[in-house]
Amino acid sequence: MQTLAIDGELTIFTAAKRKPHLLEFLKSADELELNLAAVTEIDTAGLQLLILLKREAARAGKSLSFVMHSNAVLETLELANLTSSFGDQVMLTRGQE
Repeated sequence: MQTLAIDGELTIFTAAKRKPHLLEFLKSADELELNLAAVTEIDTAGLQLLILLKREAARAGKSLSFVMHSNAVLETLELANLTSSFGDQVMLTRGQE
C-alpha cells in the first residue's frame, strides 16, 4: 500500500499544479491511499481532481482510497452530495463529530 498526503488548499488555484504529481502517484503501486487530513480548503476544482484520480485509478485497474478526510473535505463532499460516491469509509476524528 502506497500512501500520499495532501496538505493545504485543493482549489482552482492549486489543482492544476498538483494534478501531474497526483497522476504520477497513481503509477507507484496497485493499492493506493490519498490522505486528505491536512487539506485546508477544497472547491469544485479540487473535487474534479479527486474524481479524475478515482477514474484513472479504476481505468488502470488500481485501488485508490481517500482516507482521513479533513473537515474542509467532508463539508465540500457533503455539499456536493458526494460523501458516499467515492466508496471510501469516512471516519470522523475527535473534534469533528
